[in-house]
Amino acid sequence: MMKLSSFLCALALVGLMTTKAAVAAPQRISPGEIWPDNRGEHVQAHGGGIIKVGDTFYWFGEYRAQDNDPAKRYVGCYSSQDLAHWTFRNKVLQLSDPEHLGSPRWVLERPKVFYNAKTEKFVMYMHLDGPLQPGGRDYALARVGVATCDAVDGDYQYLRSFRPLGQESRDIGQFIDDDGSAYLIFESRPTAGFYIAKLSDDYLDVEKVVSFVHAPLEGGGLVHYDGWYYLIGSKMTGWKPNPNVYAISKSLAGPWSEFQNIAPPETNTYGAQSTMMLKVAGTKATTVIFMGDIWKPKTQWDSRYLWMPLEISDGKLRLPEPRPWTMDVETGEVAFSNQFP
Repeated sequence: MMKLSSFLCALALVGLMTTKAAVAAPQRISPGEIWPDNRGEHVQAHGGGIIKVGDTFYWFGEYRAQDNDPAKRYVGCYSSQDLAHWTFRNKVLQLSDPEHLGSPRWVLERPKVFYNAKTEKFVMYMHLDGPLQPGGRDYALARVGVATCDAVDGDYQYLRSFRPLGQESRDIGQFIDDDGSAYLIFESRPTAGFYIAKLSDDYLDVEKVVSFVHAPLEGGGLVHYDGWYYLIGSKMTGWKPNPNVYAISKSLAGPWSEFQNIAPPETNTYGAQSTMMLKVAGTKATTVIFMGDIWKPKTQWDSRYLWMPLEISDGKLRLPEPRPWTMDVETGEVAFSNQFP
């Protein structure tokens, strides 16, 4: 009986250790597949961005659920500590035609949230657009909207919209440099390029242009890695994917190199469009993740995500062919599908 009892205790201990190891093990991220949240529903954070508060990542994006009120536009917020499991927190913004455009075709796209340590406010930027008058052309407003909140996942209050520095603004991106400085990236059709602009001290306005990139691109993303600034963008083909490109510079102000493809051009970026590059600095490695959207314009609630670790070093950047992968956010290390069962 003593031997049997000892054996059962040992077996239970092994089972407990195995369970703990399974829980602690990094979980797979599968590009292009349904990404269920804690409710079992596909994550609705399209065209989004991520910030980290403490040890928690917060993912904001266009909440395009099939049962949305068609008169409103929504921003969803999700949280995670491993970048794989996401918990739905809130529809942090729910707007009904905030600029009174009087058109059902108004849009809210690519929301990005910054935390301002001075004001202790979370500040959301978004692309607001639509016809300037009933029956007018779409995407004529070309503004950014601003909303704020005291809590990262609270109910954001819409403040206003404006054209940054007097320029038209459509697709926007966000960038926080290693020194904590915050920047808005915005695309302007009349100037055939996009701006990298520093935010004001309170983040409620755009203060000055740091760099203008003369290239007709949208979906701008930026990362500072090992002494180089890497800038990515998507060509202007609407919902249709295209070969996304990148340029590099030693300075945020430029000059920027010629643009090169981030993946074989015939793949059209594996069906995705750039939205952000997320840098995860761990104890053993620093990994930069390409965040892209696989748009499904006729079933927008089913649009998917392409997240992949980039091959990035010495001024070179490459998006590898998508496959399942895992990341240990503590160490920053990545493993791919051929490295685990």
